[in-house]
Amino acid sequence: MKSNKILPRFGEERRAVILKMLRRNGRIEVLDLARLMKVSEHTVRRDLLDLQSQGHLHKTHGGAVAIDTARLDFPARAGVLAGAKDAIGRAAAALIEPGQTVILDAGSTSMSMARALSVRPLTLITNSLDIAALFDRDAGVQLVVTGGAWQPQARALWGPGTRDMLASCRADWAVPGACAIDLRMGVTAAHEADAATKRAMIGSAARTLVLADHSKMGNVSPFAVARWQDVDTLVIDRPWPELEVLGVNVRVAPATDP
Repeated sequence: MKSNKILPRFGEERRAVILKMLRRNGRIEVLDLARLMKVSEHTVRRDLLDLQSQGHLHKTHGGAVAIDTARLDFPARAGVLAGAKDAIGRAAAALIEPGQTVILDAGSTSMSMARALSVRPLTLITNSLDIAALFDRDAGVQLVVTGGAWQPQARALWGPGTRDMLASCRADWAVPGACAIDLRMGVTAAHEADAATKRAMIGSAARTLVLADHSKMGNVSPFAVARWQDVDTLVIDRPWPELEVLGVNVRVAPATDP
């Protein structure tokens, strides 16, 4: 029996289908799309490149992921703009001085910063077990893990226990993750418990350092983290002169992604 389903024939129709699937699933595979739309894998790859050039997605090996990566699992997020995140992490780590205390949020860009942290001595407070594992045998690092409820997808500790622990801390720098950054709305997060944890980090530190790649620019997530007047420094892979006008120290880290 023949299907009555009308297949997308033209490029705009195919790309609309791709974006619909991407919004629903967060990621897509070239092979699946080719089978669904009855076109060649080459045609799908060309459509993905077009959508990437328009800023709708990030092409990966064998498929693509949504630029809005907050709902992806940690390995998928880590693979998006990995070169940019590494450059941002190195630039952020260079701002930390020996003897300082840093509250470092969970996240793929935070992980890049953690890997680049070479100053000693250092006190590191984190809600990430992955970041903590990098320093668990380092005698030059006083490591503090916040506690709280483990969130498997985010690979982070959140909740009242996390916030209570952070309230008892004092740090030179808070480095909260950013799901989205917008000139008017500031720094926002996709989950309320995550946003509350990030606000607690900021409240316990003398200065706030935000790390974000350009895919976060101009986006707004549902829950507030910080206004720009509460942020001292933003490290990002593209210039943002409009934000500098607001008094934020914007440090551009050249991306190594092609």
